Amino acid sequence: MSKALMIQGAGSNVGKSMLVAGLCRAARRRGLSVAPFKPQNMSNNAAVTMDGGEIGRAQALQALACGLEPHTDMNPVLLKPETDVGAQVVVQGKRLTTCKAREYSKLKPTLLAAVLESFNRLKSKYDLVLVEGAGSPAEVNLRAGDIANMGFAQAANVPVILAGDIDRGGVIAQIVGTKTVLDAEDADQIKGFLINKFRGDPSLFDDGYSMIETTSEWPGFGVLPFFNDAYKLPAEDALDLPKRAKGEGLRVVCLRLSRIANFDDLDPLAQEPGVDLTMLSPGEAIPGDTDLVIIPGSKSTRGDLSFIRKQGWDIDLAAHVRRGGKVLGICGGYQMLGARISDPQGIEGLPGSDKGLGLLDTETEMTPRKQLTQVTAEHVASGAMVEGYEIHIGRSHGPDCGSPFATIRGAPEGAMSPNGKVIGTYLHGLFRSDSFRTAFLQTLGVQAGATSYSQTVEQTLDALADHMEQHLDVDGLLAAAR
Repeated sequence: MSKALMIQGAGSNVGKSMLVAGLCRAARRRGLSVAPFKPQNMSNNAAVTMDGGEIGRAQALQALACGLEPHTDMNPVLLKPETDVGAQVVVQGKRLTTCKAREYSKLKPTLLAAVLESFNRLKSKYDLVLVEGAGSPAEVNLRAGDIANMGFAQAANVPVILAGDIDRGGVIAQIVGTKTVLDAEDADQIKGFLINKFRGDPSLFDDGYSMIETTSEWPGFGVLPFFNDAYKLPAEDALDLPKRAKGEGLRVVCLRLSRIANFDDLDPLAQEPGVDLTMLSPGEAIPGDTDLVIIPGSKSTRGDLSFIRKQGWDIDLAAHVRRGGKVLGICGGYQMLGARISDPQGIEGLPGSDKGLGLLDTETEMTPRKQLTQVTAEHVASGAMVEGYEIHIGRSHGPDCGSPFATIRGAPEGAMSPNGKVIGTYLHGLFRSDSFRTAFLQTLGVQAGATSYSQTVEQTLDALADHMEQHLDVDGLLAAAR
């Protein structure tokens, strides 16, 4: 009979996604068929699924750890922030609505049925479902109508393991304090705890660990030292991206937009030994010695176009191009490179039209239909194949589209300026394709590393599982599933 186990956090960013990915790989190596599940996720870093929807990037990585293709059932509710107070609500892979936080609190309880439907479908197919919570159950002010933590765990009768983050300090209070604020029924749903991100000698925490066990009356499943290779796995949070470069190699700058989306495009580049990647923070100028500027995807294209101008990056970009530097715009970044972006129906905000950066002779009009497709394309310049995905609204057209970046089944995709220095494409995930990454970097005078990116991710998932097996009671954790 299928079982399930849920990892919840004593706070945000305690490493739940990584813990679930490692447990998924460990369970799979035990011969179990296992699937990941997250009832509700909030992220602009989405993955396109084989069934034509979108889920959080973390669940796509967890699916990989299970040896599965990502499916919309693995993350039935995805919130994609569009403003500081509002987010797009995606249910079972498809956009439902856009609403503000207060409106979502009223909508949320109605989504539990879809959450349980997706969860039960997974349970019917696999031996084990490993569930990731969101935020923390200690946020008891949000308990009414909850579908992400204890509300889901109670509705689906899934046992919970509570993870604390010792790297931030105060982990005793994190765990014990959570027990204190939960009501008795929710506290009983928690079957134990573990400590994540320890640095140094774990034995120095023996007394604290015993204190948590005694005070909380929950058994501990171990102390997990910091996993140093975590950077080799796709990041879901833009705050996890590197802020500073190595100081040598091809100088690549990516603009950290206010609504940056699908930034895992950068992960393979960041790991290339010959590439010096910097995430440029607001208020910082684009350095004059930059070789390539990347404008990434955005959940609010016109909003981030205004954001670029507020930083003065539009002026920096024009100077960069005059000096002969290259620019690559991906998805929303591609749209910004054109002469104009129009949104007559107000799909991304107020209806209107904005002048673009003018570095490509193209125009974009936002359209209601969202393109959600996994694609195989051919890079025009090199003939290298690109395995990627499209996740965007809007259509771009104009003279520079006559010089496409790639072709998809013979049809042109993207655009290039006449001198080839400015490139726009809707293809996400392009740098994960080793042959394309090698060819692209060669045009910039860089010899790519010999390691396959996909092999690196697989090897890192195995190393993560080994790391957890060494330091945690993994057999005990899996035995806690019900």
